[in-house]
Amino acid sequence: MFSFFVSFLSCALLTLLVIKTARKHGLGLDGDFTGVQKNHTHAVARIGGIPIFLAVVVASGLSILRQPQMAAWLATLIACATIALAGGIAEDYTGKVSPSRRLFLTMLAAGFGYWLLDARIGRLDLPWMVVPLESIWIVLPLTMVAVAGVANAINIIDGFNGLAGVISIFMLLSLSYVALQVGDMFVLVAALIIAGATAGFLIWNYPVGLIFLGDGGAYFLGFLLGELALLLVMRNPAVSTWYAALLLIYPAFETIFSAYRRMFVRGKSPTLPDGIHLHSLIFRRIVQWTVGPREARALMKRNARTSPYLWLISLLAVIPATVFWESTGALMVFCLLFIISYLWLYGRIVRFKSPRWLFLSKKD
Repeated sequence: MFSFFVSFLSCALLTLLVIKTARKHGLGLDGDFTGVQKNHTHAVARIGGIPIFLAVVVASGLSILRQPQMAAWLATLIACATIALAGGIAEDYTGKVSPSRRLFLTMLAAGFGYWLLDARIGRLDLPWMVVPLESIWIVLPLTMVAVAGVANAINIIDGFNGLAGVISIFMLLSLSYVALQVGDMFVLVAALIIAGATAGFLIWNYPVGLIFLGDGGAYFLGFLLGELALLLVMRNPAVSTWYAALLLIYPAFETIFSAYRRMFVRGKSPTLPDGIHLHSLIFRRIVQWTVGPREARALMKRNARTSPYLWLISLLAVIPATVFWESTGALMVFCLLFIISYLWLYGRIVRFKSPRWLFLSKKD
């Protein structure tokens, strides 16, 4: 827990410093209020990835002093993650880095993780057998696409204050718990460091949104989640590969479903901004009735009240993944149940037939 609290305090202080610096010098401010995914009414710094990264570096350095045997692992993991962070931060500052270039950098980072950390998809667990994956021509591209996909998925769900941050913490705490069960101290410490930094950032992000995670923060967290999930599963055969699949299924399936919907239903590019993600629909068709019109104060409340819906939805996957981390059959069943539940809920909301239990009473 030393790693968690050091990272938490470091990020809380560094985030406050970044907020003040950004306001003073106008750096990395998001002043676009008209986009389909824009739900704020004042300019906000969207460079939350910077204090999270710095806090992870500080906490990792102190952890290495306490446990020198983890120096090479932590340093390599952070170095690889920095490549994924770079593309997102460049987009946060300039707004001119295309999604394809950000994905390329994240895939490149995953490639380095493959060679330097041995973070790879090396097997597929089934209830009756284990299927080994050995060919580099299959494993390397599959690993790069999977890790980049997770990073992009965290970026996609980063639509409201506290949404991606809290869900990332849920997943990181699950990783740390399972790592503790199997004695993987590197994954345990790394997951707690990243969770602590994210929690320190959330003090200023939720509920009022004084700073945003930004593309840099989303790609950084997503990459680390993907890498740690791979490392935990592949270093510990007792952990089913379906644990990682179920743990990450909410952001991953949101991304896959969104790409399908854009390409085959709407006939558009999957890289274009989209205003009908599940979290966007909940914001527009459920939460709006509990708060009121699109005014600054009401909009802030609606923004803050949207995220808890998605936190609960993500827990429908994170909790069973954490409980049944070694049971392949149970994990596969819960993956199927989550997909069915997601599609059912999305279909009800998009057709204006939202279940009544989703609506809160109207309160100011």
